[in-house]
Amino acid sequence: MKIGVSSYSFSKYMKASGCNYLAICDLAKEMGFDGIEFTDLMPEVSGCDAMTAAKQIREHCEKIGLEITAHTIGANFLKDDPDAEVERVKALVDVAAELGAPVLRHDACWAPAVQGHGYTWRDAVKTIAPYIRRVTEYAATKGVKTCTENHGFFIQDPERVETLIREVNHPNYGWLVDMGNFICADCDSIQAVAVAAPYAFHVHAKDFLYKPGTQPCPGDGWFQTRGGNHVRGTIVGHGVIPVAQCAQMLKKAGYDGYLSLEFEGMEDNLTALKAGLAYLRRVTE
Repeated sequence: MKIGVSSYSFSKYMKASGCNYLAICDLAKEMGFDGIEFTDLMPEVSGCDAMTAAKQIREHCEKIGLEITAHTIGANFLKDDPDAEVERVKALVDVAAELGAPVLRHDACWAPAVQGHGYTWRDAVKTIAPYIRRVTEYAATKGVKTCTENHGFFIQDPERVETLIREVNHPNYGWLVDMGNFICADCDSIQAVAVAAPYAFHVHAKDFLYKPGTQPCPGDGWFQTRGGNHVRGTIVGHGVIPVAQCAQMLKKAGYDGYLSLEFEGMEDNLTALKAGLAYLRRVTE
């Protein structure tokens, strides 16, 4: 498997150093990553609009020999005006195409305000699926696949994401499988990846530390899972997520795309990325 990295993984370093997207492309290449994905393209970092930034990044990555693997963006199709959200996301499909990203990951929705009052996640899936289908139909004309990641607590369990994908029912729409995020919904990663693998368009390798909810929260950097347990992002290979086993399961299921390292821990940023890359190389050889 090829190993990539998310621009999100450099967040701490970018904030501390003030560097731009082109600089982290150089850094990713220097570290030995095969590719890079981009989370949003913020004008305060790039100094220009998203389309211009996409063109600059694509040309730079072509020059240094670094593949662009995906573009990930936020979205919420439970907004008051979902048609406007469709048009907004379609415009970001255009950005992904300019970037040269074969995959666009967009969110599905966030927990609705009416949750707990007779409106369930299944209701939400029925509501949003037609809008997501319109996005992926458009993306297909641009040569971009679309997918949704298991994150955000509401559409995070394997059953919920699979139900959404089957409801959208389009060959251009699939799953960004984040092997770490299942723990945030208190799901077993191995069982979840077994469900997710047939739908995988892209994969995040992420790891977490874990403390049960019967113990007090350890403090800074930790957050609660949906069921009240405590987790904290950490270096890939240092936590409780069976990253190596998940990677092998995906490979056996026929996934031959990228493992994209995503780091959001408290450890030193660049040290964590180098250690995570070395671990992924060892367990995927």
